[in-house]
Amino acid sequence: MDWQQVFATRNSRMKASEIRELLKLLDQPDIISFAGGIPDPALFPKDDFQAAFSDIFTSDQSDTALQYSVSEGYKPLRDWIAVQMADLGVPCDVDNVLITSGSQQALDYLGKLLISPRDTMLIGWPTYLGALGAFNAYEPTYDKLVPFGNRTASDYAQAATDAGGQVKAAYASVDFANPTGETLDRAARERILALADDLDIAVIEDAAYQALRFDGEAIPPILALEVARKGDIEACRTIYCGSFSKTLAPGLRVGFVVAAKPVIAQMVLLKQASDLHTPTLNQIAVERIVRDGFADQVAKIKKVYGARRDAMLAALEAEMPKDVQWTRPEGGMFVWLTLPDHLDGAALLAQSLESERVAFVPGSAFFADGSGRNSIRLSFSRADEATIAEGIKRLGALLRRTG
Repeated sequence: MDWQQVFATRNSRMKASEIRELLKLLDQPDIISFAGGIPDPALFPKDDFQAAFSDIFTSDQSDTALQYSVSEGYKPLRDWIAVQMADLGVPCDVDNVLITSGSQQALDYLGKLLISPRDTMLIGWPTYLGALGAFNAYEPTYDKLVPFGNRTASDYAQAATDAGGQVKAAYASVDFANPTGETLDRAARERILALADDLDIAVIEDAAYQALRFDGEAIPPILALEVARKGDIEACRTIYCGSFSKTLAPGLRVGFVVAAKPVIAQMVLLKQASDLHTPTLNQIAVERIVRDGFADQVAKIKKVYGARRDAMLAALEAEMPKDVQWTRPEGGMFVWLTLPDHLDGAALLAQSLESERVAFVPGSAFFADGSGRNSIRLSFSRADEATIAEGIKRLGALLRRTG
């Protein structure tokens, strides 16, 4: 049987994640990996989870934890999120919050909710690979989201019309973005809102790394800026996607969406048709931990990741050739390197794995059009300072040889 004749046409746009493939390298003990942007398991609050799960199963919550539940999510956890959002400048109530199976599920649902074939999504250039994977299934076209420049809303709308659809949403990872580590300043966030108002489109705000600020002044989320301008979340077009994967543990698959109630109501219908609800047991455990110790957990991981960020920036300064440039993130997990134009990140990775045993992600994976071949992404989250220094030393030596 020729399965390609049976599969829906959208499957031609779905590709294996380069990052997921590179994660397999973590099982090779001689590899220094700056590839997968994943948390260090040594920082997981394992004792807290052990206590939480034990308490659940020795309490009257055990039946609830193992039973079907509502698609919206565990109410005490949604209540806690609503309080946290108010502290960020987004007053809302529990009905503005949906629990998802990680923020990746939220992106998939939003792609399904917003995109018809040939509609245009405005995205960063580069952007989060997982967002491209989630949106690609719904057959969009992509255009560069450039907060400042000569392009007007009419220019974007005309380009979308020429592509056979209309602009539907702008997607932005605003704090310590994956893959660049860069943060959008307040003016850029305001400009994205103004552009979205002019185009009458949604704004998808990916806040997966928002809590991981090591230094610098915190900037209000786009949703908070919009609430301040319009007075009520129900009047807002911004859809805020958050996650506990980077702060607690990704294996639990607990993320959330905060948005106007009509958006949440529609996403609930999608969830009912998909997985019914995020595992109740995991939601209850997460709520117990964040209620009693979220601030301490975040402070712990920020201290460790901040030191690793510093180690990587210092090593890059000491080891990189003068024609290599890199970002200097104020938080998150990533540093983005721009190489000389003649170098190809994928070819460099092959050489690095063979001779230096250092892994990273080629930058072209993060561009909707496959450009950016002279760039690479490094993650400092899994390696300690000594390993970072050694890995960057090896990578610098390779770059000097390849010139």
